Amino acid sequence: MAYTRQTIAPEEIARQEEICARIAARLCADGARPLAMVDTYGCQQNEADSEKLRGYLAEMGCGFTSDEFAADIIVVNTCAVREHAEMRVLGNVGALNHTKKAKPSQIIALCGCMVQQEHMAEKIKKSYPIVDLVFGPHELWRFPELLETVMTRHKRVFAADKNDGAVAEGIPLRRDGAVKAWLSIMYGCNNFCTYCVVPYVRGRERSRLPEDVAAEAKELVAAGYKDITLLGQNVNSYGKDLEGGVDFADLIRMINDIPGDFLIRFMTSHPRDATEKLFRTMAECEKCAKHIHLPVQSGSDRILKLMNRHYDRAKYLAEIETARNLMPDLVITTDIIVGFPGETEEDFEETLSLCEEVRYDAMFTFIYSPRVGTPAAKMDDPFTRADKQKRFDRLTELSNRISGEKHAAYEGKRMRVLVDGETGKAEYNLSARTNGGRLVHLRGDPALIGQFIEVTITASNTWALYGKIV
Repeated sequence: MAYTRQTIAPEEIARQEEICARIAARLCADGARPLAMVDTYGCQQNEADSEKLRGYLAEMGCGFTSDEFAADIIVVNTCAVREHAEMRVLGNVGALNHTKKAKPSQIIALCGCMVQQEHMAEKIKKSYPIVDLVFGPHELWRFPELLETVMTRHKRVFAADKNDGAVAEGIPLRRDGAVKAWLSIMYGCNNFCTYCVVPYVRGRERSRLPEDVAAEAKELVAAGYKDITLLGQNVNSYGKDLEGGVDFADLIRMINDIPGDFLIRFMTSHPRDATEKLFRTMAECEKCAKHIHLPVQSGSDRILKLMNRHYDRAKYLAEIETARNLMPDLVITTDIIVGFPGETEEDFEETLSLCEEVRYDAMFTFIYSPRVGTPAAKMDDPFTRADKQKRFDRLTELSNRISGEKHAAYEGKRMRVLVDGETGKAEYNLSARTNGGRLVHLRGDPALIGQFIEVTITASNTWALYGKIV
């Protein structure tokens, strides 16, 4: 059955804001301001979702705290991509027994990808009675309604039924910081890589209308944001579910045309759909950062086929060549999974050789983590964790060496960077990013935060550059 893009009516969002007002009256009845804490795990999309949660909580009259003992409402936004993330969440939620005991009126909510999995929702229901509210990503737009139900009925609420999700515009946002901003352009994924749980928990691909994305981008620029990251599980699929013919490259041009001095970044880009049109657009748009995160996952055609990635090594390398021909200074980063079921030593050697050939500026490497309900979890896997760890260590060593060599080549160069924060360290008290996203440590006046400045790179290591303000 074909998927039909669903939207949440503006009246429904208005109703949620009315509920926020009722909750605010309830929470602030004694004159004291309630405190909320939002604890986020996982990817940038989760960070963007947490901005909506904080937006709703602010409309409920809440201030914010990082002290779980002081919080009246705790919302834990979870991740399901790897087992380690789930174990961290469960451990930290278990520790909230102490806060609930100290403040019995405290409301604890779990949301996000982890709880969208049926077996995890059941685990929370049976083993974590301190949790009052559980809801999946598709229900975030009606968080106020769910929270009010908990408050008025004094019963636990679980809302994580399977569905493909919908697009909801107009949810209030409370962003962290004033320099960088996340801008979601689409939700969900249709790729169904055999190792990945995201399509099952995030639903089918659904794009926001280009005029809605452009309007939010204009608001961000007007508010002074200088580094705007467009988010999607596969941004290259943007617009396929819309009428009008606007694709991702077209969307970049629309945002690039907004007056102002700012950078456009994006993630994540799937090699299956990366096109010359996208690379040419990046090259021609002066505000588009010359950085692409292009996850290869494996250098072996056999493993890529088992992963259901829909490209082979030759196609991937051809994309890299095209992109670099158009943008010689392009920064390229990637994700790689080590120890996919059945990966042989020969398969792994092909991954190493691809990394040597591409020479990534940075690699994000992971040991394969089985996910319940995915095809890969049922595949034969004869290799031990120790075998996989040895390969992982070799890949990490290669990654560090290449990154170190790449960073050393910056030394002595003059570069334009965006100062984005403080480090808390005396010697290099500021942090900044190059156009290509490389971290630069500086010494200077904190008043420079949010400004583009010129620096000379004086030193480097595997993970960062060090600069002097010109």
